[in-house]
Amino acid sequence: MTREKGQQAQFDIVAEKIQSMLASMNYGSITIVVQDGKVIQLEKNEKVRIK
Repeated sequence: MTREKGQQAQFDIVAEKIQSMLASMNYGSITIVVQDGKVIQLEKNEKVRIK
């Protein structure tokens, strides 16, 4: 399965943003919102645990 250049560029941007979000949080979740087969939004919900 091949991707067009525009699709690959979008995939690379989304992957980079997800990696950045993961690197900056210890606990939580990331939600990926898709519309018409394209990622339109990333949501980061971070938990802060107090010991």
